Amino acid sequence: MITAAQLRAARALLGIDQRQLAELSDLSVPTIQRMEASESVVRGNVDSLMKLIEALDHSGIELIGDGATSQTGGRGVRLKAAASSDSRQIKGTATKT
Repeated sequence: MITAAQLRAARALLGIDQRQLAELSDLSVPTIQRMEASESVVRGNVDSLMKLIEALDHSGIELIGDGATSQTGGRGVRLKAAASSDSRQIKGTATKT
């Protein structure tokens, strides 16, 4: 299982755009765009999801689920807890609710 946020973060870590990810995973750009636009867990047919995850894995991305530990070690980034979009604040862009 992969979330849209994980997918965007993986792409950012690799320094690639949606077109390059589409090429790596043998998927179309609109498919990648739909996956990244998902609310949470990426939805798609099993074949497309497997191609995507395999391409990320071959590129050096390790997907880590909630509460899981990295099996291979290495550096990584993860959210401490699920934060609602209302409570996220980025320096200089804080909004009042």
